[in-house]
Amino acid sequence: MIENTALALLPVLTVLLVSVFTKRALLGLFAGTIVGAILLGGWGFFDTLVSTFGASLSNETVHWLALVVVLFGILIAYFNVSGAVSDFAKWTERFVNSRRKSLVLTWLLTVALFIDDYLNALTVGTSMKRVTDRYGVPRTLLGSIVKLTSAPIAVIIPFSTWAVFFAALLEQDGVTVNGSGFGAYVQGLPFVFFGWFALIIGLLLALGVLPLVGPLRREQLRVDRTEDTLPEGLTPEERAFELADSDTEGRRPLPYNFLIPIITLVTVTILTEVDIVKGSAAAVVVAIILYLAQKRMRIRDVFEQAFEGIMSMGYVIILFVLAFMVQQINTDLKLAEWVIGATEPVMHGALLPAIVFLVCGVYAYATGAFWDLAAVITPVVLPLAIAVGVDPVLAGTAVFSGAALGSTTCLYGDGIILASKSVGVKPLNLMLSILPYAATAGVLSFIAYLIAGFAMAS
Repeated sequence: MIENTALALLPVLTVLLVSVFTKRALLGLFAGTIVGAILLGGWGFFDTLVSTFGASLSNETVHWLALVVVLFGILIAYFNVSGAVSDFAKWTERFVNSRRKSLVLTWLLTVALFIDDYLNALTVGTSMKRVTDRYGVPRTLLGSIVKLTSAPIAVIIPFSTWAVFFAALLEQDGVTVNGSGFGAYVQGLPFVFFGWFALIIGLLLALGVLPLVGPLRREQLRVDRTEDTLPEGLTPEERAFELADSDTEGRRPLPYNFLIPIITLVTVTILTEVDIVKGSAAAVVVAIILYLAQKRMRIRDVFEQAFEGIMSMGYVIILFVLAFMVQQINTDLKLAEWVIGATEPVMHGALLPAIVFLVCGVYAYATGAFWDLAAVITPVVLPLAIAVGVDPVLAGTAVFSGAALGSTTCLYGDGIILASKSVGVKPLNLMLSILPYAATAGVLSFIAYLIAGFAMAS
């Protein structure tokens, strides 16, 4: 078995190259698993492939994510058949009467749902795509603003799922303020540079201050020409699902048909210690009761639309399974250990925070491992920071910023997959649209960590 060598990078490079050149994320992930299985199993690579596939299917996180996206698929199908989303879009006309306002509202909603990046990515994309469609906003631009905001706000607000996890890592490794890892995390919030820069860039993009560049500019020109906000490359079935709507012509828009299930989703999620599965299930139940009582759905529609919603999420579930296969292969090849070993010689002195951020960001982008990355590298980085006279809180924030960078950009990360599904685009299109802006935030963060490293070195 090949491990602890640069060859461990091959599966990741295969995924990225095949995905970009073929514009098929599924094909790229499958190719990466084949290459990884060959590296691990040699001539017995098929057995390795099957065992990795089995490990991915039995992964509790995959089960949890599949349940979340299935429930969201059902909820979105109910929204469509009942006209709830179109009602919400019509209702917003009294507040939103311009392209800029529609995008700023998108940014604000993503910030408001800071509790978890899955929650805001799925909810905001679903609720705002019909609103922004009215003003010729490409779905990739909508998704970019959501994704540039979702993980960054979750890592900045200390009461999110991200903050709770990262604070526990700090405490576990003995880095505390007033006796708690939470206190250390709060002290480090000003230094979560990627979160702050990405958040600001997302707002400036929504305000129209930043120009559209690269794929976003090309997509905007296409939308201006064709008046079609849905991207090219969608199947007829995908386009039909995105544009599906019930006949609500002449009917008074009822925004609470959308808002009540969403408020239920958020409230139950928070009250159940951020359990999105319970929140989503509660929202589905409330939607069924609400729409049946108003006769916007029939009993038959409850079952038919549930099936439609589940089927619409099939692509996402397959992506998740393949993504976790790649992550498992990276673990078996000991990619994290190789990256740490290769970069540890330069992780010293005032340069350490910047190098840690760079390594974590690149690794998270390449592998789709974010919390896993933090759990692996934090116990290495914090003692190293103490040993070389660097503030361990600053070094920890560099790890967390790198994880947020990866979540914001990784093609096969769960954040990109969920956000792309919520706005109705392909993960590759969304990743390529986000990259110029996330890279800008990354470069600014690297410079900020350099300055902070030298300024705070003892």
